[in-house]
Amino acid sequence: MAKKIVLALGGNALGEGLAEQMVAVQTTAKIVVDLIAQGHQVVVTHGNGPQVGMINQAFEIAAKSEAHTPMLPMSVCVALSQGYIGYDLQNALREALLDRGIHKPVATLITQVIVDGEDPAFANPTKPIGSFFTAAEADVLRQKGFNMMEDAGRGYRRVVASPKPVDIVEKETVSALLEAGQVVITVGGGGIPVTREGNHLKGASAVIDKDWASAKLAEQIDADWLIILTAVEKVAINFGTPQQQWLDKLNIQDVKHLIAQNQFAKGSMLPKVEAAMAFAESKSGRKALITLLNKAKEGIEGKTGTVISL
Repeated sequence: MAKKIVLALGGNALGEGLAEQMVAVQTTAKIVVDLIAQGHQVVVTHGNGPQVGMINQAFEIAAKSEAHTPMLPMSVCVALSQGYIGYDLQNALREALLDRGIHKPVATLITQVIVDGEDPAFANPTKPIGSFFTAAEADVLRQKGFNMMEDAGRGYRRVVASPKPVDIVEKETVSALLEAGQVVITVGGGGIPVTREGNHLKGASAVIDKDWASAKLAEQIDADWLIILTAVEKVAINFGTPQQQWLDKLNIQDVKHLIAQNQFAKGSMLPKVEAAMAFAESKSGRKALITLLNKAKEGIEGKTGTVISL
């Protein structure tokens, strides 16, 4: 039976730089098209770690040059990354679809994600971005409103918050495109972080975890599946030890118990498992799958991966 799927691509689906990305998306597109060919409605989301860092660093360097180009807010850097990653992805998907004889439009949607200005993350920004600066340069940047933090004796770096997503601004547009039979690329890099001030949306100095944003989108467009693609085929407990055990199926109570035991690393698997749980918990019948990119089709068929459900 055809399903509505939000497919959250991991970093290995995009490569590290411009040249790597153009090659990586060719393989990624073929795997996404495998799902579309089965009749599923597919929304593609993705990260932007290396890409947004490159954009931010380029403008930092330009700001130090004679050009005196201003440093860009994080919200603008995310918007730029959405555009150029989407450009490569949508062209690769279009080509892969046509190669399979499937005539289906593909569109990249520049997506804003509302965060709460009172989110505790803003009181303690810890996500480092961009280049290293001297103490004097850091003082100047602080006066311009940037948060700066000393980084292990190597200098000072900008730090931003990582708040939870509250709402996907363009969710209705995503749904409309899906209903029109199109493939949508959206919530790139976790979405452009914005806060709501009346009818105005203001860019925030933040980055949003793309798995949490993908889970929120999947919930709001009433998806059947959230697929979070990562570097391992299944989630494991006691990872990297002789007692390592791969997990096939988990319910919400199982997940909460394992999180309480600190079974998942904070910087890698924990946010994926938490986001998957949040989606699966949001409505009966919804399922989240964590697996490798090339195992997504098999995962939906119940042959591999870790499935989280109520």
